[in-house]
Amino acid sequence: MKHAILLIAVFGLCTLLQIDSTAATQAGMKILHGHLPNLPAGLKFHGEVPATNQLRLAIGLPLKNEPDLDDFLTQVYDPASPNYHKYLTPDQFTERYAPSVEDYQKVLEFARTNGLQVTATHRNRLLVDVQGQVDKIEHAFHIKMISYAHPSEGRDFYTPDTEPTVGVDIPIADISGLNNYTLPRPRLVRGSRSSQANLTLQTGSSPTGSYMGNDFRMAYVPDVALTGIGQEVGLLEFDGFYPADISAYKTQARLPDVPVSTVLVDGYNGVPTTGPNSGNTEVALDIEMAIAMAPGLSQVLVFEAGPSGIPNDVLNQMAASSQVKQLSCSWGWGGGPSATTDNIFKQMAVQGQSFFTASGDSDAFTTGSSSANGVDNPLLANAPSSSPYITVVGGTILVTAGPGGAWSSETVWNWGLHNGSYVGSSGGISSFYSIPSWQSGISMAANGGSTTQRNSPDVALTGDNVYVTADNGANQTVGGTSCAAPLWAAFTALANQQALSAGKSPVGFINPSIYSIGKGPEFASNFRDVTSGNNTSGNSPNEFYAATGYDLCTGWGTPAGQALINSISGVTNALEILFAAELTSSGPVGGPFSPDTQTFTLTNSGAAELAWSIANTSQWVNVSSTAGTLLADAVAGIGVSLATAANSLAPGIYNSALLVTNQNGGAITFPITLTVGQSILVNGGFETGDFTGWTLVGNTTFSGNIYNAVESASSGFSVIHSGTYGAFLGDIQLASLSQTFATVPGQYYLLSLWLDNPTSGTVQQFQLSWMTSGITNVLFSILNPASFSWTNLQFLVSAADIQSTLEIQAENDPAYFGLDDVRLTPIPLPRITGCERAGDSVQLSWITAAGLVYQAQYKTNLLQPDWINLGSSFVATSNSTVFQDSHTFLSSPRKFYRLIVSP
Repeated sequence: MKHAILLIAVFGLCTLLQIDSTAATQAGMKILHGHLPNLPAGLKFHGEVPATNQLRLAIGLPLKNEPDLDDFLTQVYDPASPNYHKYLTPDQFTERYAPSVEDYQKVLEFARTNGLQVTATHRNRLLVDVQGQVDKIEHAFHIKMISYAHPSEGRDFYTPDTEPTVGVDIPIADISGLNNYTLPRPRLVRGSRSSQANLTLQTGSSPTGSYMGNDFRMAYVPDVALTGIGQEVGLLEFDGFYPADISAYKTQARLPDVPVSTVLVDGYNGVPTTGPNSGNTEVALDIEMAIAMAPGLSQVLVFEAGPSGIPNDVLNQMAASSQVKQLSCSWGWGGGPSATTDNIFKQMAVQGQSFFTASGDSDAFTTGSSSANGVDNPLLANAPSSSPYITVVGGTILVTAGPGGAWSSETVWNWGLHNGSYVGSSGGISSFYSIPSWQSGISMAANGGSTTQRNSPDVALTGDNVYVTADNGANQTVGGTSCAAPLWAAFTALANQQALSAGKSPVGFINPSIYSIGKGPEFASNFRDVTSGNNTSGNSPNEFYAATGYDLCTGWGTPAGQALINSISGVTNALEILFAAELTSSGPVGGPFSPDTQTFTLTNSGAAELAWSIANTSQWVNVSSTAGTLLADAVAGIGVSLATAANSLAPGIYNSALLVTNQNGGAITFPITLTVGQSILVNGGFETGDFTGWTLVGNTTFSGNIYNAVESASSGFSVIHSGTYGAFLGDIQLASLSQTFATVPGQYYLLSLWLDNPTSGTVQQFQLSWMTSGITNVLFSILNPASFSWTNLQFLVSAADIQSTLEIQAENDPAYFGLDDVRLTPIPLPRITGCERAGDSVQLSWITAAGLVYQAQYKTNLLQPDWINLGSSFVATSNSTVFQDSHTFLSSPRKFYRLIVSP
C-alpha cells in the first residue's frame, strides 16, 4: 500500500508541474524538450534527490545563421562549388555561426543569478558548463530531480520529473547532465569468434592468432607506403589508460614509438578505473588500432573524460583542437539525438575534420525511437550512431591468408547470442533524421533501407578477433565496431598525408565523397564489398542482410588500399614520396641543429616512365639531386640537409618546402621546418585555453572548487603574466603538471617560467624538477612561502637523453600558484667566432644568447688549477658579443680564454 501511495504522489506531482509548465509558457516561458526519458514501467522510486547534492551540467546554446551554415556545409563538400574544401578556422566558425556574445552573456548571467557556478566557458560559445546544488538547479529550470533504482545496473539514477523550462529570452537549446540513466559505455565485446559456433581459422600474428599491428595494414593497405606522417588522430574516451600497456603493445607488434598525449576534460584526473565496468580496455584498444594502421603519426591525442563525463564537453574540446583532422569515437551514450551535439559535428565538418563513430554492437537497430533497440531511443547508449554529420562505421569478420598475410575474405560481424545478449555490427534506419542528400539515389530494394530517413552504417572495418594489451598488463582478444572506428580514422590520416604532400586540403567529412564513389563506376576498385552475412537478431529477425553495394550491415564495405586514398584525397599523381615526408629540425642560434639531414625516396607508382624535378628556394637547405627520371615501380633516394647558412639565422621559426614535380603532371611538396632558438615546450603559455600538450595528475574540481586549470582574465584568477590565458595550480594534495619532449644529448637549455603566489598560507608547496636519462634533478622547491607577485625563475639545464621531462608539482590549500610563460629554449654553447690582435690587445668574438649572463675567464697556463675572471660578468644583448682584453701582452706573453654562462 505504501508503494501505491508513492506512485500516486509522483503522478500527482507530475500532473501539477505539467499544468504549471503550460501556464509558465504562456507567461513568457518556454519548454526545453528532450530531457524527460520515457522510463521503463515498474521502476522502484527512491524519492527526491537531496537538495544539497551537486550536479554538473553542460548548457547548450543554439547557433545563429543555422540555415546559412547548412548551405555552406553543402558547398564545402560539393566539388562544383567555388567553396569546395574552403574550410573555416574555429575563429571563423565562431564569428559566422556561434551564438552572439550577448546571448552567451545572457546564459552566463542566468546561471549565476540562479546560484550555479560556471565551471568552464567555450570559445565557440556553444556550451556553458555549470555546477550547482540540486535545489538551485530545480529552481533555475522549474523541475524536481527524482531518483529510481536502475533496472539492470545495480545503482540509482536521477532524472527530472518534467521537461525544464526557462524564459523565452534565455537562449538555451538543451541541457546535458539532467539525467544519468544511461552512462557512456564502450562499444567493444570481450572474446572472439573462436568462442562462437562458427569457428574460423585464427590467421592473425598475435600469440593467440588474433590480429595485431601490421596485420591491418597488410589486409587493407598492402600497396600503401603512407604511414600518417604529419597527421594526428584524436580519440574520444570516458576512461584512462596505462602508458605501459601501449608501450608493451608497440614492442610486441614491432611498431614505432608514436607519442600519445592526453587532454583531460570535465575534471577527470586520467587515472584508469578498475573493475568489471572499467573502460580502460576500450581506451587502450583505440590507441593501439590508430598506431597499427598509421605507424607514422605525429601523435595520438586522447581526449579523456571520466565515466560520468559529458559527451558534448569532450566533443567541443575536439572541435577546438582543429589541428587534429581525424577523430574517432568508440563509445555510445544516451539522451540523443541532441541539437548541440549535431552543431558541434557541423563545426568539425566545416573545419575539415573527419569524425568516425562505431555503429554499435547490438545487431540491427529496430524501428522506432522508443523500440527495444531503436537507434534514436534516448534510454539506450546508441548516440550518436544516426547523426548525418559524421561517418558511422560497422564491423566485419576478417580472414587473411595467414599471420601478416593478405586479405582473403570478409563477412558481416555477427556473433548472435553471446553471454546473454545479441552481439554484432549495428545498422538501421533513423526515426529522427531525414535522409541526407549524399545518401539519396541509392536503391534500397535489396537491403531493406529507407529512401526517406538516414541509414547507417556508412563504411566498415574488422570488428572481430582483435588483440589488445590493456588493464595494466593483460593481453586479451576483443571484438566490436569500436575496433573499426579508430582504424578508419587512421586510414584517413594516410589520405590526409597524401593530400598535404600534394598541397591539397584535408579530406574532411568523407561521406559525400564515399557515397559518390559508391554510386559510380570506381566502386569496385575502391571498396571491398561485403556481400555475405547479416546483423539479424532475436529483436530483429528479418533485418538486415548483406547485399551487393550499400547495405545496413557494413555500409559500402571496407577500404581497398591506395585506390580509395587516391579517390578521397583527390591526388592521383604517380610520383610519390616514401618513408619520410618532412624534415623538422631545431636547435640554438648558430646550431647545431637536430636532425640536420633527412632522406626520402621517390617512387613511380604509374605504368609509364616519368621525369621529375625538385625546386629549392631556400639558401639554408641543400638537396642531393634536383632532377631525374623514374621507370615504372622504380625508386630514387634524395638527401636533404641543412646548409651552413642555417647557422647564421636569427631566432625564429623558418618554413620552407621542396617542390617535387612530375613533369607529366602533378606535384608533391616536401615540407621543411627549422626552429632556431625557440622554446621546445608545447603550449608553454597555455594560450590554447587548456592544458593541451601537458599531462595533469590531480584534481580539477573538488567539493565545488576548481583546482589546476587554465583561465582567462575574466575568470577572476590572477594567473596571466602575458597573453590571454594562464594556469593556476592549487590542490589539497600534491598534484603534478608535466611534459615530455625530444631533446639532444649534451645540449644545454634555458628553462624560464613566471610564478606568483597571491595568498600566503601554511599548506603550500611548489617544486620544479628536470628529468633526463632516468635522473631527477630538483631545480627549485619552496614550502609555505610568503605571498609574492610575478617572479621569473630561470635555470640552465642539460639533456642526457633523447627525451627529457619537465615536472611541476604543487599543493596550495588556501589559494593557488599562478603559472605562465613556461619556456625551454636550446642555447648555443659559447663558441669563439673570431680572434684579432690589435697592438697589445686581443679582440674576441663569441656566440652568445641574448639575455644570458656570461663571464669571460683566462689562464696563462692550462696547468693552473683555477680560471681567473676577466672583468665583470655581463648580460648578452644579442646573438654575438665582442670582448676586448686590453694590454694583454704587456702582462703575459700568452693567455687561454673561455666563456661560462648562467641564467
